[in-house]
Amino acid sequence: MGILARFSQGLRQRWLRGTLLIVSAVVVVAVCIYSVTIYNYYYATVRTGLESKAKTATDFFANYVAKSYADYYDSAYRYAETFKEGDRLELQFVDTDGRIMLSSMTITSGASPNTPDVKTAVESSQISSWVGKRSGTGERVMAASAPMIYADGEVIGVMRYVTSLKRVDMQVFMNILVATGIGALVLLLVFFLNLVFIRSVITPVSEITKMSKRIAEGSYGIQITNSYQDEIGEMVGSINEMSMKIAQTEKIQTEFISSISHELRTPLTAITGWGETLIYNEYLDSESRRGIAIILREARRLTKMVEELLEFTRMEDGRFTLNIEMVDIAAELEDAIFACRELLHQDELEIDYISDVDDELLIPGDPNRLRQVFLNLFDNAIKYGREGRRIEVTIAAETDYVKISIRDFGPGAPEDELENIKMKFYKGSNSKERGSGIGLAVCEEIIRYHGGTMSLANAAGGGFVASIILPLSNTVGAG
Repeated sequence: MGILARFSQGLRQRWLRGTLLIVSAVVVVAVCIYSVTIYNYYYATVRTGLESKAKTATDFFANYVAKSYADYYDSAYRYAETFKEGDRLELQFVDTDGRIMLSSMTITSGASPNTPDVKTAVESSQISSWVGKRSGTGERVMAASAPMIYADGEVIGVMRYVTSLKRVDMQVFMNILVATGIGALVLLLVFFLNLVFIRSVITPVSEITKMSKRIAEGSYGIQITNSYQDEIGEMVGSINEMSMKIAQTEKIQTEFISSISHELRTPLTAITGWGETLIYNEYLDSESRRGIAIILREARRLTKMVEELLEFTRMEDGRFTLNIEMVDIAAELEDAIFACRELLHQDELEIDYISDVDDELLIPGDPNRLRQVFLNLFDNAIKYGREGRRIEVTIAAETDYVKISIRDFGPGAPEDELENIKMKFYKGSNSKERGSGIGLAVCEEIIRYHGGTMSLANAAGGGFVASIILPLSNTVGAG
């Protein structure tokens, strides 16, 4: 049952974490690839346009204009004066030393670009491009430099086109922003679709978990409504079948225990009665008297076990009742201690009683049932705490409850068995004592019917302690 609870609690986180991580990784990679692609596309388009324009112009100059250096300079001057694309391009004529001779933007005339594209164009006689920041302004630009060649192949200058990348960068940024937005929308869509899907799984699993906990707590036989046609439906069917089989088994077990307990009471009563009669026979020798004493002791032990089994069956089938009256709880505890003194003396155990209750402390309860709890806990402390030679009993009154602790100084219980000790028919792995294994389960039920709690733990410094908390107000029967 705990597996189902952990499954329903962690499924949403695991599913979303796994799915969103994968989808996020795919979206990030896709956006990165798209961003690189769009960046390269825009820049390649601008570069290709600049280089094509530069080659066309330099070919024209080489074929029709540049017959001499004077013709080149004169034609370049007129070409720069009549340049019609000055709103988006800058045209430069650069000499072989890298100085700008003419420019469609007079502010750069006479300056030196100091960029590698000019030097490469002069040295290789090939068109060269460059991307970087314009000196002085820091503006990102792209330049394409094409060599001006004489008829004999001599490079006499460079025609250079320069364009700002501000608009291109803005276009690239907007495309990347749109791609990022689409990626974010994809993630949101995946997230909400996953929430819808997970809810379709989590909701039934949560219901199954709730009902499974009820079954685990003892509500055997209850059925989970099965309206699912998938694996969840198969799981529900299996749990329903398990619940029914456990309920049937519990019923058979309870009926058997009740039946056998009633059957045992009559012969045990006869054995005890005749044993008590025979033990006072004056004609018995010491050996026979000793044997009859053993018979009586074992018969009484079996009678106690039968009574516990009958109490258990009454609790199981709802026939358990309390006779409520106002009880002096401290007096009942002291009476139980007095009743156990002879047994304690026989086992060479001492009992320390510590009470901070000075006056009569009345609570609503069944005195016989409460005394049954105390005697059962004393019996356990005697059986399992013999090594410590001592039992400590404390009672303390708080504002709205009274707390009673019964501690032995024996070996205690293994930590991994503590939570099971109160389970019916459970006996610890280290237990060598005989018994039915339901005494503590009966005690807990009695305390629960009184509206209180009973806890069992290993005591600090060694030993085992049973703690009972009973309310001072009238909450009896709240179980």
